[in-house]
Amino acid sequence: MSLIPATILTGFLGSGKTTLLKRVLAEAHGQKIAVIENEFGEENIDSDILVSDTNEQIIQMSNGCICCTIREDLRATLRDLAEKKRKGELDFERVVIETTGLADPGPVAQTFFMDDEVAESYLLDSILTLVDAKHAAQQLNDRQEARRQVGFADQIFISKADLVSKEDLDSLMHRLKHMNPRAPQRAVHFGEVALSEVFDLRGFNLNAKLDIDPDFLKEDEHEHHDHAAGEHCDHPSHGHDDHGHDKQGHHHHYDDDVKSFVFKSERAFDPAKLEDFLGAIVNVYGPRMLRYKGVLHMLGTERKVIFQGVHQLMGSDLGPAWAEGEVRNSKMVFIGIDLPKDILLQGLEQSLV
Repeated sequence: MSLIPATILTGFLGSGKTTLLKRVLAEAHGQKIAVIENEFGEENIDSDILVSDTNEQIIQMSNGCICCTIREDLRATLRDLAEKKRKGELDFERVVIETTGLADPGPVAQTFFMDDEVAESYLLDSILTLVDAKHAAQQLNDRQEARRQVGFADQIFISKADLVSKEDLDSLMHRLKHMNPRAPQRAVHFGEVALSEVFDLRGFNLNAKLDIDPDFLKEDEHEHHDHAAGEHCDHPSHGHDDHGHDKQGHHHHYDDDVKSFVFKSERAFDPAKLEDFLGAIVNVYGPRMLRYKGVLHMLGTERKVIFQGVHQLMGSDLGPAWAEGEVRNSKMVFIGIDLPKDILLQGLEQSLV
């Protein structure tokens, strides 16, 4: 049986996850989707798209999709669904997991790699994060869960963009880009999203191209624009008052503990040195390393090495061969919570040949 693709849908309370989900389920795409909800809270999928509001853990929906709540833990639920599919008791083609608004998506993502039974049945496709434009500045300032959800994203959908000014939206997008430059961002209206932007994004596929967003590693003018709080910054979207806040009261990226940085080099990596260094770093900083990913130029192979990790879990795979005349270089991006950028960059530099 081929692997069942799984999508994790996350976002802070009220960001519009359920609206997006209902839209995806109601669309006539002919796909049968199993939805796993962390909880049936106040925001549960409306009963109008459910066949019956029963106490069963698994509910059949009117369009042939199914929905289930997590009673014990995610692993048990995923195994149970896969087994019912194998036995022909349930018919579905993919799984969407809607996390609670306060959830850290990290452990949910890790389930797909840590549990052998789950890994044999499912393929984690991507993490989608919804950000509420109207309340995002406050949520990102106050809640680490909101920042982590942004850090984990493979795709960011910004909801309620019509409720804020263009300046506020630009400022938010600028901030999100600093936190996670690898996730494309898109403002969405009432969950109206093309399915091609929701499914089969291959965000976790090691062989997927690194630059899902083609501009993701291009140095924008702010690449080395880190400045300490209180230091003068003349970036046009910042417009500081005396307190290092801009006129909308936004804190800027230097206040966020979730940050990203990029390492690039045209020198080849020494495989043993790199493995030792990354092993040591992941040991110490693993819980704070949200996502890291790269295309590497390794000594001793004519092929690109594709590498990525989540928290303490990392893996690599041989990618396509370097093309004739192509500049061989390494590009890596790290997204994490208060990661020691200097130590990481220095260690990577020392792992080069």
